[in-house]
Amino acid sequence: MMILFRNLSMVLACLWLITSCVPQRKYAELENNYEKSEEERNYLSGAVKDLEVEKKELAGRAEKVQSDYEKLDNDYKDIKEDYDYLKDDYRKLTEFKNQLMQHMAKSAVTSKEENQKLLRKMIEAQEDLQRKEDALKQKETELRKLEQELNGTKKNLDELDIALKKREKRINELEAMIAEKDAAAKALRDKIANALLNFKDKGLTVTQKNGRIYVSMEAKLLFPSGSTTINSEGKKALVELSKVLESQNDITILVEGHTDTDKMKGTGCIKDNWELSVMRATAVVKLMMSSSKIDPATLTAAGRSEYIPVDETDKSKNRRIEIILTPNLDKLFEILDEGSSTENSDSPSAPE
Repeated sequence: MMILFRNLSMVLACLWLITSCVPQRKYAELENNYEKSEEERNYLSGAVKDLEVEKKELAGRAEKVQSDYEKLDNDYKDIKEDYDYLKDDYRKLTEFKNQLMQHMAKSAVTSKEENQKLLRKMIEAQEDLQRKEDALKQKETELRKLEQELNGTKKNLDELDIALKKREKRINELEAMIAEKDAAAKALRDKIANALLNFKDKGLTVTQKNGRIYVSMEAKLLFPSGSTTINSEGKKALVELSKVLESQNDITILVEGHTDTDKMKGTGCIKDNWELSVMRATAVVKLMMSSSKIDPATLTAAGRSEYIPVDETDKSKNRRIEIILTPNLDKLFEILDEGSSTENSDSPSAPE
């Protein structure tokens, strides 16, 4: 009778574990979500650098357009000065021609030789006057062309200045928001580290990198070997952590399970390290939910199996739970999206 009871207990335990197993499709979904989060983070971290490069390029273009504008302005002034000089010269020649005509009209009694001299002077003056008139018309044409180029360059310079200010504004907004997120992350990291100070020498670390906070707990702090049931010491650490996180409304929480390379032994429901890592992560998530008011929508459980070791020489460090806290970056992406949606319509044409 005792043997039958024990066998029945073992069957029920296996049935319970079977119902707790997470299908392989869930692994793939969690893996895709994590990779997407990493891609978004990498995109954001490069966005400010890209905007800085765009700003420098625009500043260089604006400087060139400004230089072109100043050169055109100087050319315009030179041609305008030549134009005014030719115009005055033309006026003087016209007056001289009129004086010659008047003189010839009055000199009916003047000798034939003198009249011929006066006639030659008048013809020379007429030819010179025509050359001056032709040069004057050419200068007028050049002046109108320069005025058009000057106006176009000035318009392009104004457009570049507007675009530069918009990009500078976006950069300032992004930098301010990133600084705010980093400061909040540092404050949260310090708060977590203080709350978990008693577990510091028991395989628990709190670090901050790439804008995220990583709370890493070695498996020995949380689980017996090969088990998915959290021990009393692990529960204390997770409860303390959950109390800190339940007041954080602007983060997402990813719980990752990691194992070593040792293969699973026995004939239980847990077939391999993939299942073990996912089930341990799920157990941690459930405990955090039950011991706090953390919004379940911010929690994700994922298994990484044996494929992201942290120490090739010490397997105990690879058997761990990592709780990754990521700030909400929606506002940052909104700024980037707003900038990219208006960039085509606002972007000035490159100066020729």
